[in-house]
Parts: sequence; C-alpha cells; structure tokens
Amino acid sequence: MKFLIPGLAASMMLTACATTSDVSVPAIADRSEADFQRDREAILAMQGEYAVTFEFIETVAIAPGYELVEPKHTPAREVVVVVEDTGEFIMLQHLLVVGSEDNPFIVKHWRQDWRYEPDTVLAFQGHDEWTVEAVSHVDGAGAWSQTVYQVDDSPRYAAVAAWDHAPEASTWEPPVSWRPLPRRDDTTRDDYDTIAAVNRHTVTGWGWIHEQDNSKIALRDGTEREIVREQGVNTYTRTELFSAQAAYDYWDATADYWALVRGYFDALEAEDAGYRFHIDDDAEGTLLYGPVLDAGQRILFGIADTETAWEEAQVVLSSQVSEVE
Repeated sequence: MKFLIPGLAASMMLTACATTSDVSVPAIADRSEADFQRDREAILAMQGEYAVTFEFIETVAIAPGYELVEPKHTPAREVVVVVEDTGEFIMLQHLLVVGSEDNPFIVKHWRQDWRYEPDTVLAFQGHDEWTVEAVSHVDGAGAWSQTVYQVDDSPRYAAVAAWDHAPEASTWEPPVSWRPLPRRDDTTRDDYDTIAAVNRHTVTGWGWIHEQDNSKIALRDGTEREIVREQGVNTYTRTELFSAQAAYDYWDATADYWALVRGYFDALEAEDAGYRFHIDDDAEGTLLYGPVLDAGQRILFGIADTETAWEEAQVVLSSQVSEVE
C-alpha cells in the first residue's frame, strides 16, 4: 500500500443549506453557475454556532503487536465566522468556547480556506516540511481546495476535490493527503510521523460532519510503514450558544492581529510551485503556537495593542519558519 501522495486529484460530489452572498461570478466552463453557487452555499453553511463532538477510534492494527488505544470522545462548543468571501475564495475561522456559559474563555481554533479552481496547493511532506504543489487543470477544473490551518495560522493540510450535491446533503471528498500528527498524539507518542487521510465534509440541514479515514504512518530510514488505521467523526450540530457573543467579541478585538499573522504564511503559499519550507515547533507548542496565541490574548485583555503583539509574533515566526533548500 503506497501512501506518498502529495499530488492531488479531483472527484465530483454534492448539496446545500444556508444563504450565499450576492457575488458577481464569471462564467464557469466545467460546471454550471448553479453548481458553483451550490458549492458556495455548502461552504458558507458551515458558519454559525455549534455543539460539537470530536470522536476518534483506532480500528485496525497493522504493525505486529500493536495495541489499539482507547477511543477519544471530546465534546466542545464552537463558533464559526466568515472572515472573507470574494466569490471564489471563502475563509472560515473556528473559535472554541470553553469554560462556563456565564464566564466563557475563547480559544482561536482551526481555520479553513476554500479556493475555487486553485493553481497551487500545499502538501505536507513529513518532518514539519511543506511544499507548494501545482494543481493540474484536470484536477482543478470545477473543484475547490480546502486548506486547513492550525491555531497559530500555520498550515496543517490541504486537498482538492469537487463538491457533490444531492437532495439530502452536500459532500466534498478529496483523495488522500498527508498531515502532521494531531496534538492529541503529538504530546503522548512518538511511534509515527504523519497521517495519510481522506478528509470528508458533509453538509446537512441540521449541521455538518467532518469525517476522517486516517492511516498513521512511520517515516523512518527512508521508508513508509503503516502503523494503525483510525476513523474520526467530528459532528457539528447547529445550536444557539448562550456564550457565543464572547467569541464574536474576541474576533472583533483580535482580527487585525490575525490578519497580519496570516499574511506571513500567505507569502509562503504565494511562492512558485516547488517551494519548500519548514516550520519548527514542539509538541506542547511552546516554540510557536503558544507565543503567537498568547500575543492575541494580550490584545483581547487590553495589555498590548495590535502593533506590539505583531512585533512579538514576527520575532517568533522568523525564528521558527525557514526555507528548505
């Protein structure tokens, strides 16, 4: 079984909820305008307030003697906001609501960027390295890339596929792509180096589901060795969160800072196909995501302004991100 993917193909897939912005869109050769608008509706339907469950269960032990770990089930509350919508590009930011309802604490969570018919896409190479890869016309025609970013806006994974629309749901399912270890494993184990994942999003009338078909892969001595397979089901049930306003307030206070952080990584993605870079952090995030996140919190609490926080973040980013020759 071969896992070395970073090259991405497209597959046609599905339907929608929500309301799309009034955006003027040029004619689309490979899919109709109606298909394009349904794609947008499905993506934009992921904004809102949600009760969330994150569930991961290892299912098949591949390595001899491997013992499956206990399943992980984590409830959460999230607010998803639209940061940018230009028609063919949509940015969604997830904000985690923790603590009691009357005294919530907001943590900037993951981000997802959607781009229609992309020319390039990021590909994780293992060992904290990413490459900017070209997307062929065949793979990109009528398709969207989804790029997922970590809490510090550094990249996590990306893939390309077309949406498939049916009466009951809309589904986006790309080919396998690589991603770094999730925090839940990175802090507790060192027996594998990357996840080869199929990353499936299904949007329904009541919310949406993020499924993951994962293979945990060790990259040692120039070889790839599958350790275990895992299934993930993250369920976003639309609800009215009592404490949602705290998330909107957090984003209002810190949005300018995070735009500057995003700009740093956007410059890396804008490089020509073949460009490769390395991002260094430890499992606990003390080298990168912790300091960058803390700078944003200081803005929220009025301890620092955006300019000061960004100056601090720049120092951290410059020390932890480097070009690979």
